[in-house]
Amino acid sequence: MTKELKRNLMFQYLMLLVIAATAGHQGWRTLFNNFAVDDIGINGFQVGVIQSVREIPGFLALLVVYLLLIIKEHKLSAIAVLLVGLGVALTGFFPSFLGLIFTTFLMSVGFHYFETTNKSLTLQYFSINQSPIVFAKQKSWTAMANIGMGAFILIVSQFISVQASFVLIGAAVFCVGIYAFFLNPVDKSLPPQNKGMVLRKKYWLFYVLNFLSGARRQVFVVFAVFMMVEKFHYSVKDIAILFVINNIITYFISPFIAKGINRLGERIMLSMEYFSLIFVFLGYAWVENAWFIAGLYIIDHIFFGFSMGINTYFQKTGDAKDIAPSMAVGFTINHISAVVIPVLGGLLWMIDRQIPFIAGSIVSIISLGFVQLIKVKK
Repeated sequence: MTKELKRNLMFQYLMLLVIAATAGHQGWRTLFNNFAVDDIGINGFQVGVIQSVREIPGFLALLVVYLLLIIKEHKLSAIAVLLVGLGVALTGFFPSFLGLIFTTFLMSVGFHYFETTNKSLTLQYFSINQSPIVFAKQKSWTAMANIGMGAFILIVSQFISVQASFVLIGAAVFCVGIYAFFLNPVDKSLPPQNKGMVLRKKYWLFYVLNFLSGARRQVFVVFAVFMMVEKFHYSVKDIAILFVINNIITYFISPFIAKGINRLGERIMLSMEYFSLIFVFLGYAWVENAWFIAGLYIIDHIFFGFSMGINTYFQKTGDAKDIAPSMAVGFTINHISAVVIPVLGGLLWMIDRQIPFIAGSIVSIISLGFVQLIKVKK
């Protein structure tokens, strides 16, 4: 199956764009908190506002279904990656709260629209047994790209400014987007996708799981790293090393997650994720040791990969022609909570930094209950 995938033009195309988009985003994430805290001096509430703005394009991912009326899906993917690079490159030139809002939004439009089209194209072009493997391959190779990005930042941070680092990373991603725009990996034998928005009652569980996943993800993405910087005084070097460790683990463990989905099914794999996260979030709330917190972050990152099961669950239960519009709808629903939680969580953080993490634990309990309703015909 691996040899067959490597010969697939869409597999090659998506791998190129996934590596570029996630490496650019990883570079932005690695530099962002220290740039925001050390160079600009923003507080927890302002971080929450910026992260909410970052999620607005995800909330607007529904617009993808209308963009597909005028542009081919694979070309939209390339344009999205191009925007990721542009947003990252401009970040260092706007060292203010409002400047970060602008560049974050631009980068996020590209990243979220690419994520939507990537999931859609993967589920369209690959079979039920292949798609978990493709998602796992993407995670593994982007992990390697992210390791390279972490090494790059560790090295260049000794010699160049954070602003220059943003420019170099963004420019590289931008060039990949330009190159990919002129490639054509399309298979014209596939059934055409339904145009416009698709909302169906039978997909209700897919929508609910996406909503809860978005809530859980925000606590992890927004407040875990911010806590490390603000409370435990992690440096750029510390964060970069942590991300490198995470990505090394991701590279090796992703194939096993794919095998687990194919052998055990989505219900068992997602149950394992949410049960474990109950205790991870409680650990974030109560643990006072910087090394232990780093361990919890690594565990959290491992289980984050299990979320591919939500999309493979749809592939097994939904109509093939509904994949593109449903991925857009699902991504939008995923980001309804993502737009609200960073701001609300930022306000709660100002009261007590434990509250967002306790809320994350409650979301994990609710998610665990809904996951038990997953039923897939063999």
